[in-house]
Amino acid sequence: MNFDFNKAKEIGKKYFNMMPDKSDEKETIESIENGVSFRGANLWVLVFAIFIASLGLNVNSTAVIIGAMLISPLMGPILGLGLGIGINDMTLLKRSAKNLVVATVISVLTATVYFAISPLSEAQSELLARTSPTLYDVLIAFFGGAAGIVALAAGGKGNVIPGVAIATALMPPLCTAGFGIATLNFSYFIGAFYLFYINSVFICIATYLGVKFLKFSPIASLDSQKARNIHNKIIVIAVVTLIPAAIMTYKLVGDTVFQSRVKNFVDKELDWKGSQVISYDANKESKMLRVVVVGNEVPDSVQRQAKRLLEFYGMKDFRLQLIQGAASANIQLLENKLAKNNETHEKYQQMLMEESARQAKTRDSLHQYRRYEELSNRMRGEIRVLYPSIKSFSLSRAVFVSTDTLPQKRYVAAIVELKKGARMNDAEQKKMRQWIGERAANDSIVLLVMP
Repeated sequence: MNFDFNKAKEIGKKYFNMMPDKSDEKETIESIENGVSFRGANLWVLVFAIFIASLGLNVNSTAVIIGAMLISPLMGPILGLGLGIGINDMTLLKRSAKNLVVATVISVLTATVYFAISPLSEAQSELLARTSPTLYDVLIAFFGGAAGIVALAAGGKGNVIPGVAIATALMPPLCTAGFGIATLNFSYFIGAFYLFYINSVFICIATYLGVKFLKFSPIASLDSQKARNIHNKIIVIAVVTLIPAAIMTYKLVGDTVFQSRVKNFVDKELDWKGSQVISYDANKESKMLRVVVVGNEVPDSVQRQAKRLLEFYGMKDFRLQLIQGAASANIQLLENKLAKNNETHEKYQQMLMEESARQAKTRDSLHQYRRYEELSNRMRGEIRVLYPSIKSFSLSRAVFVSTDTLPQKRYVAAIVELKKGARMNDAEQKKMRQWIGERAANDSIVLLVMP
């Protein structure tokens, strides 16, 4: 079967030709020009949108952030830049650039003021997501800008413009930049502002290419040299913008691939009968893969076999360290396994655990002492009513050590001092022991009655 290129071309032109849908060119240009300026109501809308987006980032609400992006008028001057370059309108180009700078400064200042007075200073996941741009953000901005100019040229059909506003996310990066200034975390500021710059540049480039593709009529003619200079400058700006994003993307992809290899190794090679991996952590810098295993002890021979298999998962230089213990293993056992190959670290951990145990024991003893002291004070009023013959009363812990081989026993000692001439028979003493046992939540009560 022979391929008919001309027929395929005709079919492609029929379905993908945008020119029949192109609305009045003058109306499209006026629509973009009207969204360029930031004065009066348009400026207040921007400020309110910034506050809304900052609140959304602060409380980690995706819905609120999306709402702010729909309100934001930031897209206007960026589209104006692309249109001005595309139709050789230097006046529109300068006006768009000026208004974009004004809008950017006001947005960052507004966000900075909000985060400076906000009691919530912790960086949430929605905010952190705007601090590490990659090539994927470049593609989103470019295709979003392309969709935007096509929709505007076609008379703003459908819900394209709101969708572009959400997808390209111009507002949240500026709010994050304000957060970085307010918290003096300039790595957040740089990462977030770079994301905003990426979005702005590639929406602008997509608009420029869209204007050229849709054959908008230029308002002024340029000689070939000037046109070539503009073309070259656009390429330089695009490449310079891409370089940091490409580096971050390379790192992101490398980390993702590495984590995938680690996961495959753990899932396939550390699946031992009677043992279960509950967590693992791979550190590229220290070349160490630490795996916490519960259940049966993994023999050394099996561990050596697993270590040899690391090479086949791209971790040739890595060391495999198994932290083992039964499901109810204590912390000390896990810490000792963690420091198995490092004697200094092991001694430090041992000392730390012993000191922690001593402190815990001291706190427990102090707590028990205070507990019975406080309970004695609370019971004093009740004893005055129930046992008027008692002069004084106290509770304390008591340990009785037998002289034979039996282990020591722990009791609660209740010491009662009777008023002069008062007596307490066996029945009354038994009843009092039961009452004290209920109040102290302990049935091992020793009652000492002092006349």
